[in-house]
Amino acid sequence: MNDKSTNPEGTNSEELSEGSEKSDNEKIENKSFSMNSNPSTKDKKRSLVPYLLIVLFLITIILGCIAVISYSFGVGGDLGSSEKVAVIYVQGTILSGNVPAGLGYATSEEISENLRRATADSTVKAVVLRINSPGGSPAAAQEIVGEIEKAKAKGIPVVVSMGDLATSAAYYISAPTDYIVANPSTNTGSIGVIWVFQNMSASYEEDGIDYYVAKSGELKDMGSTWRGLTEEEKEYADAVVMESYEDFITKVSEGRNMSRSEVRALADGRIYTGVKAKEFGLVDSFGNLYDAIDKAAELGGITGEPKVQYMNRASLSRLLLGSDSGGSSKTAEQFVSYFEESPYGRILA
Repeated sequence: MNDKSTNPEGTNSEELSEGSEKSDNEKIENKSFSMNSNPSTKDKKRSLVPYLLIVLFLITIILGCIAVISYSFGVGGDLGSSEKVAVIYVQGTILSGNVPAGLGYATSEEISENLRRATADSTVKAVVLRINSPGGSPAAAQEIVGEIEKAKAKGIPVVVSMGDLATSAAYYISAPTDYIVANPSTNTGSIGVIWVFQNMSASYEEDGIDYYVAKSGELKDMGSTWRGLTEEEKEYADAVVMESYEDFITKVSEGRNMSRSEVRALADGRIYTGVKAKEFGLVDSFGNLYDAIDKAAELGGITGEPKVQYMNRASLSRLLLGSDSGGSSKTAEQFVSYFEESPYGRILA
């Protein structure tokens, strides 16, 4: 006997069940195909999320870069603040001329420009010179001192913060300021002037090099490397050095409120530690840059925490934007060759 039951039309129940399942599967597949071919709005939004996150990330990076560059050039959040202390870095050999920042030289043009910018800002109440320099050109130092004196004439106090080194011309520009802060181990002083000549005549003779010099006056080729100085030229060189030296003595005497004899006793060219410099009255106190900023704020009549504007702080962006060469030593030599290779020797303070 056949166990399979049949319906009135002759179709057994097992066949009906299989047909029903097949029909249900086809419906599910059709529904799934319909859902896949027509994604919902919610799925579309989900697919855009990664792209939106990437865009937001890129915007954040761009804004961060703008903020860093702005801060490097001293145009950060302090611009809208009142009662600021401006910080100007004097870092490297001091000389005149147009040398991009970050190449190891502090030019009188750059320092003077920043002093003028600071004093022209009505919100700047005091200036700090952060010095790390072995000295340099007396003429360049005199240009900087001129701007310091103009700032003081406007009632804006100028404070010096000495780092590792602030000697010779670097001390020359420090003396006329209102207050000097150093570290106990800072090297400073070296009050004096030197004029360097180089005699390479023996080397020229060895190489068989001979010179004929046509000149309008006896001293016109003074300092040339092809010969040494005559006695007359030596006396003249000494006189020129002493003239600059006396000016140096005057600036220190007036700036530090010391007699010329007191300064002269210290001005034999020797370097002093910060401890000795304070003992002799060449600096006022010990401290770091921030102590100097606080002192400047006090002298400028600023109450509370002072706002600080860094006028020429060194940074990668400043170096890249300030120099076409990326700051190579070769480029630095090209910029300062007029000074380093002077045919008249170099007068240094």
